Amino acid sequence: MPLTALRKLRTKFDWPLFGAIVAIVAIALVNLYSATRVAPKGLYQNQLMWFAVGTVIFIVTAASDYRFFERLAYAVYGVGLVLLIAVLIGGKTVKGSSRWLGFGPFGVQPSELAKIVVIIALAKLFSGDPLDLALRPWRYLMSALLIMGVPMLLIMKQPDLGTALILYLIATTILMVVSLQLHVKLLTLGAEFLFGTVFFLFKLHGYQKKRLLTFIDPSLDPSGAGWHARQAIFAVGSGKWTGKGWLKGTQNQLQFLPEHWTDFPFAVFAEEWGFIGCTILIGCYLFLILWALNLAAEARDRFAETLCVGCAALLFWHVFFNIGMVAGILPVVGVTLPLISYGGSSLLTVMVTLGLIMNVSIRRYSY
Repeated sequence: MPLTALRKLRTKFDWPLFGAIVAIVAIALVNLYSATRVAPKGLYQNQLMWFAVGTVIFIVTAASDYRFFERLAYAVYGVGLVLLIAVLIGGKTVKGSSRWLGFGPFGVQPSELAKIVVIIALAKLFSGDPLDLALRPWRYLMSALLIMGVPMLLIMKQPDLGTALILYLIATTILMVVSLQLHVKLLTLGAEFLFGTVFFLFKLHGYQKKRLLTFIDPSLDPSGAGWHARQAIFAVGSGKWTGKGWLKGTQNQLQFLPEHWTDFPFAVFAEEWGFIGCTILIGCYLFLILWALNLAAEARDRFAETLCVGCAALLFWHVFFNIGMVAGILPVVGVTLPLISYGGSSLLTVMVTLGLIMNVSIRRYSY
């Protein structure tokens, strides 16, 4: 690469964004090592491999012109639907849920990738003429609800309540930000609330209802979700200001905290690093989210703007639900903490998300 090209890339490269990502990844590796000391062997090594793959995907996503994703948006969305259907037909079943497509010793979770394809498809939908959007808002709204609703229903069939909920919140966030009239947005929220109430009463599985109700009264499931929530709260509280120290968290090392490397890694971190450590981690997440929103405001076109909003929403809702779940202010629904939780599909999804944000940042002044 010519020297002038390298200088140009260095000038445009978003170093603050990259620095925040590196900080969270460093925290993730340190925390995962502690969380997996009493886990099945090989988890830490597997996650290191996924981080290596994710790094390559981040670089490729950031280096590709985001208008390439705009041109292929609906094709990528179609591939995402095919993968979700394939899971229902021949997916690997774990603990009663079919969420995985296996490829030899590896597996991917298409429901995680569905979040990205929905963001890209909605960004494409709302990238057109704003005057046309103002004249035909209901057409755009119905198209957006279809883009959101089909993968949500397929994910609920797996069943996977947490991922479906996050997908709904990401799409709804985008709908509330794009240039639809206020009365259209309010009617949309009202209809979604009504649909959600009916769905809870008549369509949720019994164990899913129990998880949500246990949030209100943990005694309803003292050995299941109630136990998880209580132990997580104990771990967070026992960390106090500065924590017990790395590898010294008793809730983690004595395995009182279940699934602490997937659903509850924040509880592990809080116990070992305390309030100060948690403040630093949450501050890094907050910086990423606000930076993405700032890039949306500076974006040169509507596709990039909506893309950044969707990526910020993905990060925000994951962080909000996972930490809220650990702190006992939200129900336990199995939502991962970006970059911190163990899991290849979740990690790759976040890496693509961060790559898209970096992509828009690099090109915001290019044309």
